[in-house]
Amino acid sequence: MPNESTTKLGFVCVQNAGRSQMSTAFAEREREERDLGDEVEILTGGTRPAETVHEEVVTVMGELDVDLSDRTPREVSTAELESCDIVATMGCSTLELDADDVDVRDWALADPDGQSLDQVREIRDTIERRVEELFDEVEPRIAQQR
Repeated sequence: MPNESTTKLGFVCVQNAGRSQMSTAFAEREREERDLGDEVEILTGGTRPAETVHEEVVTVMGELDVDLSDRTPREVSTAELESCDIVATMGCSTLELDADDVDVRDWALADPDGQSLDQVREIRDTIERRVEELFDEVEPRIAQQR
């Protein structure tokens, strides 16, 4: 259950079918591995969600034993995003949030849709590193709030 000391991270792209889904899965893993379940809330969504997660994304995440086959892209509202502490966009969004206290970061990642598996693996590995770096940044802040 979120509380005032919860850090809320958002991962957003247009379709919520590739980059933001990979980011969310890695963030969920980091949250669990770092035992931050009560302190980190994760939000994902898209401005125009696709029907399903891209097949090539499901494939390359499966190589790391991360199953995205049961995930469904969802629409995200401005209000949801404005409730986040940090929102990472994937390079496909011109997100305009009015909330002054939301740190919006554009990760400027290539769209994996229709790319070769090797290209999607490169995108995946970049996302994994960025999510780890994000948790390296927020974890000390969370520890101070405890």
